[in-house]
Amino acid sequence: MRTLTITTNPDWKTALRAAGKRAVTGLRTGEYQGETLNFETPGAFFSRLTERRWELLDALLGSGTVGVRELARRLGRDVKRVHEDASTLVELGLIEKDERGALNCPFENIHVDMMMASSRRVA
Repeated sequence: MRTLTITTNPDWKTALRAAGKRAVTGLRTGEYQGETLNFETPGAFFSRLTERRWELLDALLGSGTVGVRELARRLGRDVKRVHEDASTLVELGLIEKDERGALNCPFENIHVDMMMASSRRVA
């Protein structure tokens, strides 16, 4: 079972180091540590994971492998637009495409972890 955690952290180097530490722990223990996809800002997250792309991802989650035309039919959307959105999700690693072009979501669970904090400093 694969699990993905989506985070927002402007310090991408720290996020990358943390992912590396989890990978090393997984190699050492032999236990799956989950996977992380980090966006530097909430704006970057929402610009790439639009509402329609999120619906597409939700439709694929746990559905096995589905062709683009069938997915468009299930979503009630245009095939070309579903293909465009799927290409972005493949690029991000959220879904995978097989040799025939059919799509699947390899994750059992996707968790979104976002935090907002005041950027104002009190002198």
